[in-house]
Amino acid sequence: MELYRNIIEELKTWKRNPGRKPLILKGARQTGKTWILEYFGRTEFKYTVKFNFDKDHSIHEIFEMTKEPSRIISQLSLLTDYPILPNETLLIFDEIQECNSALNSLKYFYEDSPEYVVVAAGSLLGVALTKGESFPVGKVDFLDLYPLTFKEFLKTANEKLYNYLEELSEISALPQFITDRLSELYQQYLVIGGMPAVINSFLENKGMEKVKKEQQAILNAYILDFSKHAENKDIPRIIHIWNSISSQLAKENRKFVYKMVKPGARARDYEDALLWLESAGLIYRVFCTTKPFLPLKAYDDLSAFKVYLSDVGLLRELSGLPPEAIFLGNETYTEFKGAVAENYVLQSLAPQYDILPRYWTSLGKAEVDFIIQSDSDIIPVEVKAQTRLGGKSLSVYDATYHPVCKLRYSLNNLKQDGTLINIPLYLADWTRKIISFIS
Repeated sequence: MELYRNIIEELKTWKRNPGRKPLILKGARQTGKTWILEYFGRTEFKYTVKFNFDKDHSIHEIFEMTKEPSRIISQLSLLTDYPILPNETLLIFDEIQECNSALNSLKYFYEDSPEYVVVAAGSLLGVALTKGESFPVGKVDFLDLYPLTFKEFLKTANEKLYNYLEELSEISALPQFITDRLSELYQQYLVIGGMPAVINSFLENKGMEKVKKEQQAILNAYILDFSKHAENKDIPRIIHIWNSISSQLAKENRKFVYKMVKPGARARDYEDALLWLESAGLIYRVFCTTKPFLPLKAYDDLSAFKVYLSDVGLLRELSGLPPEAIFLGNETYTEFKGAVAENYVLQSLAPQYDILPRYWTSLGKAEVDFIIQSDSDIIPVEVKAQTRLGGKSLSVYDATYHPVCKLRYSLNNLKQDGTLINIPLYLADWTRKIISFIS
């Protein structure tokens, strides 16, 4: 079964742009970067040529010997059976972070040979780019690839339901037979998450054990990346942080606490390790905002933040949460249920907004799960894992800042009550669209 990926449309837009630059596709390991670029090449170009800098180190020499695109193309042409032609061949540089000279060459492709269509990708490209020596700013375009969203999973698994939701035009309750099916698919997504190999195993009915094995293989690959690519001093710190994420999120107050990483741990000793995980696309760091004003990131309290995983399915497997706890429910699965729902909502909001959400607290009186910057509006967000509501945090925020609207995600139906919009969790990927319906 071929997975639907929305980023294909963004790649087509990039291709049509007359002022396009070489493109860098960023994303965590196993999110499907290589597959997407090869699919893009097959469907949009006459030829596709791929060079992998991790598998074939002999390619490095070409880029270390010259910076001229014409000479690079001439030599690369000797290594492929397909022609490398301006505008007709998609030239893929895979695992480009393994060759700094190749990264640097993108500048010269833009300046001297823009007629060649060049895309680059790599599992740890975000980490490589933090070093600041790869290429000048402004010479490349960027796209971020995330795990499949619930919306992408839904289009692959049940296109009729997906099309129904795409046609929503107002805030009104959905029929129960629709909500029942969407709730079931939402639970499935919490278990499997959005990693392509995992979703394929699930949709091909290979069984939950195969799903778990795929997730464990990805988690093991991440651990190997820590050991292979991080600075020696940071490796144990990265592992300590990684292993503490589940317990950090299990707290009622999910603020990241260094002493839960390791007794006596200090912030300055772990900042590089956190940045590595963040740059690798494995975690989200959600900062507390001191004031929910524009621009949102200008009011970050850098000492207060929460850490979530980039994929809710991997969070479930990393935490050792059995799939049946989500499918069937369990009396002991109550506190962590909220953390899973929050991780899911954040994973949904991140691709929709340019600014990553923040969270807000009020002197211990209230805490709003997320704050989003939607165009020129600052909107508070509350996440409830089930249908039971309650809590006063949104009311405290409303009385203080009077936002244009407030969002509550839960398993209740789509509904507007004054400025409060209840969005079913399975509609989180349609948040921007739903906000546009507010009158």
